[in-house]
Amino acid sequence: MADTNAGSDQKEMSFLGHLEELRWRLFRSAIVVLLFAIFIFIYRKPLMDVIYMSMSHTDFVTYEWFCVLGQKMGIGDELCANDINLETVSISMTAQFSATIFFALVGGLVCAFPYIAYQIWSFVKPALRNNEKQASRGFLPYAILLFFIGTAFGYFIISPLCVQFFANWRLSDEITNIPTITSYMSIITTSTFFTALLFELPIISYILAKVGLISSDFLKKYRRHAIVIILILSAIITPPDFFSQIIVGIPVMILYEISIVVTKRVERKKE
Repeated sequence: MADTNAGSDQKEMSFLGHLEELRWRLFRSAIVVLLFAIFIFIYRKPLMDVIYMSMSHTDFVTYEWFCVLGQKMGIGDELCANDINLETVSISMTAQFSATIFFALVGGLVCAFPYIAYQIWSFVKPALRNNEKQASRGFLPYAILLFFIGTAFGYFIISPLCVQFFANWRLSDEITNIPTITSYMSIITTSTFFTALLFELPIISYILAKVGLISSDFLKKYRRHAIVIILILSAIITPPDFFSQIIVGIPVMILYEISIVVTKRVERKKE
């Protein structure tokens, strides 16, 4: 009986030890996020002007790219940005301070993502078998790379399209668009963040294939369903026009095909 109790206590301590390790890894991740957030808070004015407010002007780099692209395609100024008649306001005493905190925390989370991903992977990795560790080599850099590519795509492509579309949409000429600063920042942050998550599709497929929840045959079988879902998601995070949905949909469809290839490689290594 004593040996049994000792064994159960050892297992319990082992479980509690894992929880303690996870707690400290999350704590260290939170500290890094907070440090980046403090830096962003201190330099909030120039960073806010560059990251958020610059998108409300027609000289933003994306608008100029599309204008040049339209001219090279021979369609003139069709892709050039219209005048963005947008003026953001703060309608409550605490709105600008709340927006600053939101900006700092989101920016801190994005900047600290490589460290957070490393901490999570370091916690999970010891539980893997040697062959699984070999198969997972290079997993972390790819996850970080896809996240930042998705963030860049969302920020430089999707968010400007959203801002331009909704700023110039008119239900009536008697109505003027004067969004709150919270609403303006939210649409940019949301479209950028969800695009970054969509770009993690191959990584998610890899993990699900490793645990046996999906297979390459499954992904091939439901390819048409996936295309419909991708188009629906593209419609949610982009302005409701066909051009914007295609811009988002095509890269995600390519990532879906990459996910099939990744899943096949997992299956071969299992065999």
